[in-house]
Amino acid sequence: MTSAIGKPVSRVDGPAKVTGAARYTAEIVVPDLAYAVLVGATVPSGRVVGFEPLGPTDGLLAVLTHENLGKIVGRPQLLPSLVGGPAPGASFFPMQDDQVHYFGQPVALVVADSHERAQHAAASLRVRYERTASTTTIDEGRDQAFEAERLFGGLMPGRTERGDVDAALADAEVRLDLQFRFAANHHNALEPTAATAVWDGDQVTIYDSTQGIRASQLTVSHLLGLPLANVRVIANFVGGGFGAKAMIWPHVTLSAMAARHVGRPVKLVLTRPQTYTSNGHREEQEQTVSLGATRDGRLTALDHRKLSITSPFDEWAEPATGVSSQLYKCPNFRGVHRMIRGNTLTPTFMRGPGESTASFALETAMDELAVELGVDPVELRLRNHTDVDDRGNPWSSDGLPECLRLGAEKFGWDATSRVPRSRRDGNWLIGTGMASAAYPVPLFMPTQRARARLYADGSAVVEAGTQEFGTGVLTAMTQVGADALGVPLADTRFHGGSTDLPNVSSAVGSAGAGMISAAVHDAATNLRRQLIELAVADEASPLHGADPADVEAVAGRMQLRGDTAKGEHYGDLMQRHRLSEVEALGSWTPPPLDTPHGLLTFGAQFAEVAVDPDLGLVRVRRLLGAFAPGRVLNPKLARSQLMGGILWGLGQALLEGNRMDPRYGRWGAGNLGEYLVPVNADAPDVQVEFVSVADDVANTLGVKGVGEVGQVGVAAAIGNAVFNATGRRVRELPISAELVMDPVDSWA
Repeated sequence: MTSAIGKPVSRVDGPAKVTGAARYTAEIVVPDLAYAVLVGATVPSGRVVGFEPLGPTDGLLAVLTHENLGKIVGRPQLLPSLVGGPAPGASFFPMQDDQVHYFGQPVALVVADSHERAQHAAASLRVRYERTASTTTIDEGRDQAFEAERLFGGLMPGRTERGDVDAALADAEVRLDLQFRFAANHHNALEPTAATAVWDGDQVTIYDSTQGIRASQLTVSHLLGLPLANVRVIANFVGGGFGAKAMIWPHVTLSAMAARHVGRPVKLVLTRPQTYTSNGHREEQEQTVSLGATRDGRLTALDHRKLSITSPFDEWAEPATGVSSQLYKCPNFRGVHRMIRGNTLTPTFMRGPGESTASFALETAMDELAVELGVDPVELRLRNHTDVDDRGNPWSSDGLPECLRLGAEKFGWDATSRVPRSRRDGNWLIGTGMASAAYPVPLFMPTQRARARLYADGSAVVEAGTQEFGTGVLTAMTQVGADALGVPLADTRFHGGSTDLPNVSSAVGSAGAGMISAAVHDAATNLRRQLIELAVADEASPLHGADPADVEAVAGRMQLRGDTAKGEHYGDLMQRHRLSEVEALGSWTPPPLDTPHGLLTFGAQFAEVAVDPDLGLVRVRRLLGAFAPGRVLNPKLARSQLMGGILWGLGQALLEGNRMDPRYGRWGAGNLGEYLVPVNADAPDVQVEFVSVADDVANTLGVKGVGEVGQVGVAAAIGNAVFNATGRRVRELPISAELVMDPVDSWA
């Protein structure tokens, strides 16, 4: 066998991206293309009472509203795309009646023969509203909160309990009761969401910027009542998603409806402000944590509660207790989610959904417990490490203690420097902090499929219906296919990007690498086995009569283990049998949901900050993360993913946050000029370390995924470092200057 897996191979799509040859959805041009622009509601609640007629507008093809758009056939469902069904981003589809539920809700779609003319007509359209009272913030709707029965579109319970939390908290030798607040976050992918629809009779092809082409196909088919075979979705390159492009939002189906109405292809690209109101967000939320512990730092009770804003039509909340319920050994646990129905679009997945916010609450609480007990924060986490999950099942693979120890060693963690305000660099106060990280390994996707094809010249192609949105999937799957076939990497290609290819689920929840590699590996292995069996049955082959189990494939050549002189190249065998190409299908079905193993990817985060106490400035000087993600298909790609997550954690900690203006029911920030994200000047030195763990449960190759665990715990590590630097404990994200700076009366 060759060994392409595990090598730091550069991206196979790199040249196309840096030269501009890669085509993203909004860059696709088809003949006779028309352009659509959405018009969003300017009130958060009420109804549309009329439209002012547009005057003469050159190139105008249609103004579609609830009065003339037509009705969808299927009923929208809040169903995550990874389970294989139709996946609208909300159980609401706009422009079906005159009701307005949130600011920015599409109320009209203008179509013209150029983008500029469509923009002009959309800006000229006047919509009259009858506004009604709205609820857009937690403070406005606090008295209307209710306990959620299910989360994530029904995939997870809203309440989790074990033991007697109230009694354990009452009896605890040490108890902490803490409250945390989080501003809403938005995804801000570099490429705005876009779709182009092209009809050919009763069949439609959609070019979509999506994390799941199959989910787009299923959704459009369902909503428009089309046979699945009549819908084709293509997405070769996607400019980032982070969860915003996991669910299938209304604009995709609206582009198809508009194209059918005007009888020509239609492209619909959301503006940057529209991405804040059209493809979900991380909701405004509050969390409370009550910890009970013994004097030697053993957790005895944990009560974790969350309150958040959801939409009028869906019960959606990030699962704040999915990791906190099992990260540490604790006999008594209670997790409760409460929601407020507000006038907002349904929230959605956003990188580290639930874990990135919940880890800030839990890991800040653990740091406060360490300070209260005078215990090193690293030692406190090691002391509470558990070998089993919340059901008593062993981990499929662990690695958390090793991540904590390796991270502390590489970072230069000093357990003796835990006294706040004890280190200075000029006017800067210096502090360090750390946190554990964990992220679930999802199993609730359907069977995944792939295809492998070998040509007589020795070259190979592996295929699966996935899309490249910055993760490096084209490169990693090329490596997997080459390894399983025993073909040189240079002779192997991976094809994706179309629903015409074998089906895989949306690449969400850090599941992409594991699920796609398992299917690709199976397809390539089946093809290798097929050719080996042909060779050993062929009297003209040097391998005739050999046991297939004793034959390996190396560099495109089948050979006998222990006697490598006996063998022949794939191409020689195929030419002798007059085969120009041979192919095989492969599949992978995830383990059952009740598998007797705990499934988490573990890590540890370390941060060093400098704080100007007079100005409240926080500068992160160093970040280090140590992770145990199972088998690493490509360390260069994995390190890039983890570094990106770590830097996003910095943004979550110090910069990112959006708040509703309750007067108008709209977000205060509506573009990248107002919504702050980290730039190069904010980025410190970032170090990524790997801990090797074998996993025989998660999937065929033991891959656990790195897409999101890199962000988890970073905000807590930074917040804990701020406390170590200043002595000021911050329980709110983002950490703003006024939360950090010394009081004015202390400046003297």
